[in-house]
Amino acid sequence: MTTEAAPPHGSAGTPTASPTAEQFAAVQQSAEFAELRSSYRSFAFPLTVAFIAWYLLYVLLSNYAGGFMGTKLFGNVNVALVFGLAQFATTFLIAWLYSRHAASKLDPKAAAIKARMEAGE
Repeated sequence: MTTEAAPPHGSAGTPTASPTAEQFAAVQQSAEFAELRSSYRSFAFPLTVAFIAWYLLYVLLSNYAGGFMGTKLFGNVNVALVFGLAQFATTFLIAWLYSRHAASKLDPKAAAIKARMEAGE
């Protein structure tokens, strides 16, 4: 069931004026946005390259160093299993680090830009 009535004034669903393309372009050219983008890239790009290198090392060792990867460490646990599980651990570590970085560095800057745009500045 839907209604045509507008939400009450001040509610979360109150329509606001949308920023224009010119306002978006101005924000994109601002030093504040450049700083936000730089902060994101300085974190994301190095970690992405490092993780891809780590993953490719695992794949290459699995293909070309079978003897090394088959080395038993204890019981039925070998180097390949440890490296494979380390891939999962690395993925979760990077996600956790990114969430901390975003919360402390990216989100406040993005919120300030958003607030400025919503205020029509």
